[in-house]
Amino acid sequence: MAVSDRIWRWLRLEAADWLLWLRQPKATRRLYEAVLRDHPRDAHTLSCMAYMDAAEGNRVIALERFDRVVELSPDDARGHYNRAYLLQELNRHEEAVASFNRTLAIREDHDLAQYGKALSLISLNRFDEAIPVLKRATELQPMSPFGWYQLARVYHSSGKLDSARKIIRHLKGFEPKFADQLMRETGIKVESN
Repeated sequence: MAVSDRIWRWLRLEAADWLLWLRQPKATRRLYEAVLRDHPRDAHTLSCMAYMDAAEGNRVIALERFDRVVELSPDDARGHYNRAYLLQELNRHEEAVASFNRTLAIREDHDLAQYGKALSLISLNRFDEAIPVLKRATELQPMSPFGWYQLARVYHSSGKLDSARKIIRHLKGFEPKFADQLMRETGIKVESN
C-alpha cells in the first residue's frame, strides 16, 4: 500500500471515530464502507463495522464480519473472542466453545475468554469441564465476583456443596451481596466471620 493510500485510509478511519463519538452512525458506516471498497482485506475496519452491527442488534451480520476478520487475521485473539461472544449470544454454544478455545490458544491469559467459555460450557450442562475454566478465570481476575459466583453455582449443581460453601464464605469477605444471592439461590447458609 502506497504512503498516500495509508494516509487516506487513516484519515477516513479517524473521521469515522469522531463521527461515531458524535453519534453519527450513518456517516460513520459510509466512511467504513469507503475504506473497505479501497481495502477489502482490512480486518480492522471489518471489526469496526462488526461492532456497529452488534450494537445495533444485527448479531448475524456482525458474526459474518467477524468470520471474515478471523479469516484475514487468524492470530488476532480479539477477533476470535468477539466471534465467540456473538456465537454465545446466538445460543450456538458448541461453536462458541471452539472459538473461545481458539482465543485461548493465542492468549491463554484472556480472562474474558476463560469466563465466556465457562458460561457456554454451563449452558451445555458440561459442569465438570466448566470447573477448571472458572478456576482459571478466578486466578486471572481474583477480585471479580462473577467467576466466583458461577463457580459456586456449578459446584452446587454438581453436588459439591462444601466447595460451594467455601466460595460463598470467600465472597462474604469482599462481595457480600453476591454471597447473599448465592445463599438465597442454593439454600447454603454461611455465617459471617
